[in-house]
Amino acid sequence: MARQTISFERYLPRPFILWLSNELDLAGMKVNIETLVERALMGVVAILLVVPLLLSLKFFLNPILAVIVGIALAALLVGVIYMFIEYEIERRKSALETILPEYYQIASANLRSGIALDRAMLLAARPEFKFFSEDIKEMSRRVFSGETFESSMHQLTKKYRSYQFNHSVRMMLEAVRYGGAMADLLEQISKDLRNQQLIQKEVAGQLFMYSIFIAFAGLIASPLLYGLTNQMITITDTVWQGIKAANGGAGLPSTGISFLKPNPPPAGFAQTYSSFSIVAIIIITGFASLIMSAISSGSAVKGLRWLPIFIVVGLVIFVVVGDIVSLMLSGIGGSTGAASI
Repeated sequence: MARQTISFERYLPRPFILWLSNELDLAGMKVNIETLVERALMGVVAILLVVPLLLSLKFFLNPILAVIVGIALAALLVGVIYMFIEYEIERRKSALETILPEYYQIASANLRSGIALDRAMLLAARPEFKFFSEDIKEMSRRVFSGETFESSMHQLTKKYRSYQFNHSVRMMLEAVRYGGAMADLLEQISKDLRNQQLIQKEVAGQLFMYSIFIAFAGLIASPLLYGLTNQMITITDTVWQGIKAANGGAGLPSTGISFLKPNPPPAGFAQTYSSFSIVAIIIITGFASLIMSAISSGSAVKGLRWLPIFIVVGLVIFVVVGDIVSLMLSGIGGSTGAASI
């Protein structure tokens, strides 16, 4: 008896499936949409079922809050998948724009030797161009199978989210349609693209100091201050516990001026602030990597490759600062203990 499988793709809106298919093509990911949707939905359902039960039964968290945490983690999983696809799209686009000047230069030389345009583009697709060479070969197969050159080129541009490539192809098609010196055009496009890349590098160099400032503020200063503040709160809480123990839980004795009498922090405030510090550090360091990438390269998506490193370094600094301060001030009200994650 044949095994029955559930087609999750059928239960999703058609526009969403088409959008996802286009995103996967732009990312160059040879992944079956049905498989991707099935695994993503299974992951979301597993998180929505397991996390609330685990938090409510083992950690005795409020059921409503546990469900909210589960929904947030499920949304985070979907966001991570989307960010990974966007990162692959951006990486593929950057790799293409890096090789385009050399590719057009080779194609121009082939045209000057008397080769037809489609053949010149095919011969210019060298193995070192990797995925772009494969796409050029596929475009050439469409032309040889009877598809028009213009239609094949339009299909090729849909594989990349690159304004430079789309603009250069549009100029090539106009030259084919209305006539023009194609070899000279490709050579000029190659020179213009090289000049654009040089300008981008110069701008990135001029903005380097801004990147350093953001890296220091988000990666070092914030975790350091949060770690110091967290230990100060922990020490204060420990001191208050000692005072309350010495006075039978009554706190500081009254001095006659009630509004000057300090009050102890609420129970569990130190742990709450520690959790808040960890979440704040993750958010700050994550956005620092994205902002640095946007300043240096013009694309925040490229910062995703540095995001885990920034988060780990920020948390390590937070813990190390907490340990150092705890050791330095361990004589105040007894040992305060290290910062914990």
